[in-house]
Amino acid sequence: MISYLEFEKPVAALEARITELRQTAAQGDVDLASEIRRLETKSADLLVSTYRALTPWQKTQVARHPMRPHFCDFVSLGFEDFMPLGGDRYYGDDQAIIGGFARLKGRRVMLIGHEKGNDTQSRIRHNFGMGKPEGYRKAIRLMEMAGRFGLPVVTLVDTSGAFPGVEAEERGQAEAIARSTEACLALPVPMVAAVVGEGGSGGAVALASAERVLMLEHAVYSVISPEGCASILWRTSEKAADAAEAMKVTAQDLLALGVIDRIVKEPVGGAHRDPAAAIGALTSAIDEELTALAKLPADKLRARREERFLRIGEG
Repeated sequence: MISYLEFEKPVAALEARITELRQTAAQGDVDLASEIRRLETKSADLLVSTYRALTPWQKTQVARHPMRPHFCDFVSLGFEDFMPLGGDRYYGDDQAIIGGFARLKGRRVMLIGHEKGNDTQSRIRHNFGMGKPEGYRKAIRLMEMAGRFGLPVVTLVDTSGAFPGVEAEERGQAEAIARSTEACLALPVPMVAAVVGEGGSGGAVALASAERVLMLEHAVYSVISPEGCASILWRTSEKAADAAEAMKVTAQDLLALGVIDRIVKEPVGGAHRDPAAAIGALTSAIDEELTALAKLPADKLRARREERFLRIGEG
């Protein structure tokens, strides 16, 4: 059952009416087929027009949708032979950041990403996708392993930001994020990062400093959440919509600014309406990017990463 966002209420009303008519038709002799088809067409058209005109704040809501596919969904529907590897060899195993060996369309890769969880229990276990120092140190370990074995690295970014708790700071959160970013930039193998939901602050950059950065159509990527920005600038989170507009958080804005390299289209109504199609489109795009990067030597890959980040903001 679809969970509707506030701006989707007109669509929700139409789809509820369609469901009622189908139930009525199933229980009696009344022929409601033509009316159902009319409403289905109207609902589909309304969904298309709604998602064609989403504001940055509405895109942020879509990126946070509770039914949006997360890391584990991508693993089960888009990759094969996933073998998770745990622990940072210093402190523990952070479940907000998961990684391991996998196959993408027959190609062996090192897959790393944030996992938010999909219900209360799993969200708590995965700390809502907010990585701790041990999570980023695990990512560093896996990237270094990928470099040794010559495996391309694929990262799936979906976090509101790294965990800001006292215990994370005690264990060196800022240093771990910086080291993870450094590890991305130093990789001797191809790296493709994809922002699949939220890309928040350094917690996202630490897994997204690749030579090719992709974004799903309705994902967002920013230095701080719109609510956080509004709280700083206007002293109230109620200005979050204004902040999202000013921050240029959408994939379309970021492509124009050169922050990302490619937008992957989502099914009409967002990835949560058809996770399999969204995941299929993204994995195909990642495979294309890896194929294009496969023949580049290590020095060219590092130079390309350096150049793409130095170019940001030039215009």
